[in-house]
Amino acid sequence: MIDFSLLLAFVLAASILSLTPGVDTAMVLRSATVDGRRPAILAAIGIALGCVMWGAAVALGLGTLLRASYLAYTMVKIAGAAYLIWLGGKLLLKPRAALRTEDQSPAPGGSGAFWRGFLTNLLNPKVGVFYVTLLPQFVPAGAPVAGYIFFLACIHVAITLAWFAALITATAPLGRFLRQPEAVRALDRITGLVFIAFGLKLATSRVS
Repeated sequence: MIDFSLLLAFVLAASILSLTPGVDTAMVLRSATVDGRRPAILAAIGIALGCVMWGAAVALGLGTLLRASYLAYTMVKIAGAAYLIWLGGKLLLKPRAALRTEDQSPAPGGSGAFWRGFLTNLLNPKVGVFYVTLLPQFVPAGAPVAGYIFFLACIHVAITLAWFAALITATAPLGRFLRQPEAVRALDRITGLVFIAFGLKLATSRVS
């Protein structure tokens, strides 16, 4: 059972969320401009899979635990903040001077970009809290709650992937310029600062 007015309202809300700049956008942009199209696509897929996992967790009721339990929220929050700060510190203190260096040797095929995207999203409890707060509001009366919540989460993932595809397409032509040593170092440091800032923000956040 689908209420198309509710669904349209959700698509609008999810689109605004996807277009709002955040650590996911910064990660995809950096991958697209410095590492190339394939790592950027893998990072986007990793982020999307993290959203799918959170959507499944919320559909199964686990997201409510994060909202209700201070301890559960804090544990995931600290892990996510520490991971972001670690990533940011690595980029800030050891920026690359070229596309590949020994201190940052991603797995063949760019799987490192996938795992960075996946873990960054999976270890951010605010995604789960956002889903458990927002998604139930768009479930129409009479619809199976768990299945419809997961359906809405998948719509958000599809919108996010479309936005990332547009970003990757738009930034790829800049890759040649941004792969110059000075540009690579500057972009790594800027991205590192962004990751650290988001990590600190996550660390001081509270369940709303």
